[in-house]
Amino acid sequence: MARHQARGWQGRLVAAALGVTVMAAAASLWTAQADPVGARQPQARVSAPDAQPQDGQVAKVAADIAHASESGDRGVNITIDDGPDPAWTPQVLQLLKDNDTKATFCMVGTQAQAYPDLVKDVVAAGHRLCNHTVSHDTTMDTKSEAYQSQQILDAERMITEASGGVRPQYYRAPGGAFTPYSRELAASRGMRPLGWNVDSRDFERPGADTMVATVKREISNGPTVLFHDAGGERSQTVAALREVLPWLRQQGYSFGFPVR
Repeated sequence: MARHQARGWQGRLVAAALGVTVMAAAASLWTAQADPVGARQPQARVSAPDAQPQDGQVAKVAADIAHASESGDRGVNITIDDGPDPAWTPQVLQLLKDNDTKATFCMVGTQAQAYPDLVKDVVAAGHRLCNHTVSHDTTMDTKSEAYQSQQILDAERMITEASGGVRPQYYRAPGGAFTPYSRELAASRGMRPLGWNVDSRDFERPGADTMVATVKREISNGPTVLFHDAGGERSQTVAALREVLPWLRQQGYSFGFPVR
């Protein structure tokens, strides 16, 4: 799984999250696709006593990285990252509605906290939530387990509170920076680690036509397609989705959610 290049907005999010961030350095590089071998069960560590939702027992899910679709071999999982954003999320939601499409929104904790009404709009439209950490740190696989815990569990709390009580069902590491520890921790909280098969690379703003061509060329690689509704100007993403969604349906694909 290719790692995203860091975006300029990431620094601002990190700064916004410093109040809840425990900074510690640890050298522990790991590829996003690696499976844990003999990994111990992580103990939840958070930056504040109330960072973990007080919702009783949560059913653990598989800790390996999901790519498949609940809709089967002809299913497509549209995933939308880094939001919500007041300029672009409503436009994406309208396009999904117009094309009778459900999607998974991988939300950054600080964004969810800033725009709770948009989080509720996503849920009300029947889409699923995914935890994309507090501050979208694409180097978090090099950080301590305490830092990884804070990023995952604080974001879980932020998203759940913003949604009005609906918990994220998936966890996507920023840029694919998974570790065995982060995957096991997310799975223990009922959040299936979520990968992708097709990267539209819309964060590079290559043009809507290029993004559409990428999806058409690479959809045979697997069902989970990556777009963004935040982290920059996303008019090209909106234009690409306007073409891609009906095209996929014309090819006989159906839209669903990633397996859990």
